[in-house]
Amino acid sequence: MTVTTPPASRAARVLSRPIALNGLTVPNRIVMAPMTRMFSPGGVPGEDVRSYYARRAAAGVGLIVTEGTYVGHESAGQSDRVPRFHGEEQLAGWAEVAADVHAAGGTIVPQLWHIGMVRKQGEPPFADAPAVGPSGLVTAGAEPTGKAMTQADLDAVIGAFAQAAADAERIGFDGVEIHGAHGYLLDQFLWEGTNRRTDAYGGDPVARTRFSAEIVAAVRAAVSPGFPVIFRYSQWKQQDYTARLAETPEELEALLTPLAAAGVDVFHASTRRYWLPEFEGSDLNLAGWTKKLTGKQVITVGSVGLDGDFVKAFQGEGSEVKGIEDLLDRLEADEFDMVAIGRALLQDPEWAAKVLSDRFDELKPYDAAALKSLS
Repeated sequence: MTVTTPPASRAARVLSRPIALNGLTVPNRIVMAPMTRMFSPGGVPGEDVRSYYARRAAAGVGLIVTEGTYVGHESAGQSDRVPRFHGEEQLAGWAEVAADVHAAGGTIVPQLWHIGMVRKQGEPPFADAPAVGPSGLVTAGAEPTGKAMTQADLDAVIGAFAQAAADAERIGFDGVEIHGAHGYLLDQFLWEGTNRRTDAYGGDPVARTRFSAEIVAAVRAAVSPGFPVIFRYSQWKQQDYTARLAETPEELEALLTPLAAAGVDVFHASTRRYWLPEFEGSDLNLAGWTKKLTGKQVITVGSVGLDGDFVKAFQGEGSEVKGIEDLLDRLEADEFDMVAIGRALLQDPEWAAKVLSDRFDELKPYDAAALKSLS
């Protein structure tokens, strides 16, 4: 008797293709987007965090980018429940997370994070540490409320990112993602609104990129040549959703070229809605333009699989399930290489398995109650 295997669904055909990111082979094109969860008391990820990530890897997520983890600088964060990527106990916890994800068939990178001027002084884990940034400004047009970083400060933060990357490789992670988006420290240097420096780290777009490029170069030097380095960036900021680093493709190219040259393997272009064109005269989104301008591999992200407003979703509103045919069209056309799933995967650990097996009718709408637990 001949057994006929049913043809794979379009979603499976497009999303199940393996991809090599430098020396890492990821089994498919599905990425778990980084989402701050605050379930790590003392900055230590425990068994619940391990299970949270492993469940999604077991259900078919190819690459997990962890929630943001604070690098080893006293001003990096402002919560003692956000995980840290320094300290013996913290790194031991992360080593177990990586091992569990690998056992479930996935790959994983930590997102390395410094929040900069977003920090409120007096908050843990280091209450006496000042808020620091390029010019002491938390947003455009504001008065300084923090410390403008000295060269010694810059060197300390660069060293903290490099050490975290080296530790990530040592304890078994598959790469690292540097958080340069959403109005946090690196983005505060990239954004003209918060970078008013008159030294080599301020001024034109290339100068504003220097700090991030030096971090990328230090990370690249601290890890093996085949260890992937991902850089996440955005036009929008949590301080200003209409902010833009670049108004034209030429300005974007000037910004991204030094980062690519410093050692970025993959760009993670963060948008609130992936389907929106980035510049007039083209349908390419931010990820598409990033790939076109740099030649690097790119991850797209932004309300994949859901409708509803991005901001209101994190203020308590739900979102309904939305189809992904347009996303598949863009992936097939090589506009970008991978797609990161945020809220849809937060809500439904089985999202990847359902999509890859054409069970779209089983997908769950997003409910903000999902933020309250590690389901």
